[in-house]
Amino acid sequence: MPADTPDLLPGPALTPMALVRAMALAYRARGMDPAAALAQAQIPPEHLNDPQARITAAQMEAVSYAAMRELDDEALGCFERALPWGSYGLLARASLSSPTLAVALKRWCRHHGLLANAVALSVETSGERAAIALRLRRDPGPLTELCVVSVLRNIHGLAAWFVDSRIPLLEAHFPYAPPPHVEAYAVLFDAPARFGTDQAAIHFDSRYLSLPLRRDEAAMSQLLQRALPLTVRSYRRDRLLVQRVRQLLARQPLETHNADDLAALLHTSARTLHRQLREEGANLQALKDEVRRERASQLLLRTDRPIKQVAEAAGFRNEKSFIRAFRAWTGQSPGDFRRR
Repeated sequence: MPADTPDLLPGPALTPMALVRAMALAYRARGMDPAAALAQAQIPPEHLNDPQARITAAQMEAVSYAAMRELDDEALGCFERALPWGSYGLLARASLSSPTLAVALKRWCRHHGLLANAVALSVETSGERAAIALRLRRDPGPLTELCVVSVLRNIHGLAAWFVDSRIPLLEAHFPYAPPPHVEAYAVLFDAPARFGTDQAAIHFDSRYLSLPLRRDEAAMSQLLQRALPLTVRSYRRDRLLVQRVRQLLARQPLETHNADDLAALLHTSARTLHRQLREEGANLQALKDEVRRERASQLLLRTDRPIKQVAEAAGFRNEKSFIRAFRAWTGQSPGDFRRR
């Protein structure tokens, strides 16, 4: 490797080679050779047909960039027509003036349909859940997985960039059977995956749709110089994390006694949960105290439940620990608080 060529191999190799193999098929459909793109990404050609082969995020970024430029197709052969270099930049710019993420995503999906008829994209909401749905209007054949994965990761990454926040996924749906590398989907989407569904979709908390866009034209120009990392690297900040933690503590007090239990419900680790809360200026114990105090106070004032039942409903394992905590919060025992 030349001295001035960056090494793309360090880091976990988790991206399945099947996605690169689909890119190679797009080359061959046009009578072109993917050798140069593979070389730029430091991918040995003989690994293309190895079902166990994996590449790093940096390699995926490099091979995608090279293929898009050589093919002059940001869709990598997945649609009925090529999307020339800069097409997705135009889509992003067209949504930049939107007041909220909901408006931006709906614009993006509508404008995407003007560029490519092969897929139909939409934003759907149902109560507290939202989804970006993708329906295939034509069969991409062996490029189906590349098409679905790349489009959904593209719009998910752009959405997170628009609001400068992680947007954790609740579920991801795919209209094909589980592939041999199904375990890689936990990395690609970081959410429970369902296969064989009617359409592809990524599901998330609908409250993210009301967040305002936090980017301007200068940030967009900088982004478009290196947009591909959006699809392979996630944000650390989560602007709704504090609200989501409060909601879980209030709704599932018996399942959120400790950080490990709460983190599992949020599909993350306790260590990551504590770090992200610190980044948002919050503290898990303070949030637990706030939610429990509010819940206990309401029950004491509005119901005649025994103290033991109030303690359990507020998320305490026993009455004694509840009385001790309530006295620390208010300077009174639960009984005195109710009487006064």
